[in-house]
Amino acid sequence: MSVETTKIGRRGEVVIPAGLRRKYGFMEGVLVIAEAHEEGILLRRAVTLPLKRYTPERKAEFLLNNAVTSEDYAWALKEVKKLGVDPKSISHKKPRRR
Repeated sequence: MSVETTKIGRRGEVVIPAGLRRKYGFMEGVLVIAEAHEEGILLRRAVTLPLKRYTPERKAEFLLNNAVTSEDYAWALKEVKKLGVDPKSISHKKPRRR
């Protein structure tokens, strides 16, 4: 276990010693989570995931191409129209009747 001394700056900034930053991957710009514990404050790297935003046309493509039954397809057509997209403008195949 490594123990080093540091001090708190005027605005509450804490300088984490270089060895500990390297060991735990605390590089400049990395998001961290500060958790309160009885013993003190625990700092952990935050896990972030990219967020994709889909256009209405891409959503329409998903809806139409994932329809399995004629009922699914009818529902998908309504949803696509709610998105303000013309279903005829989206490349897709109608499901076969069973």
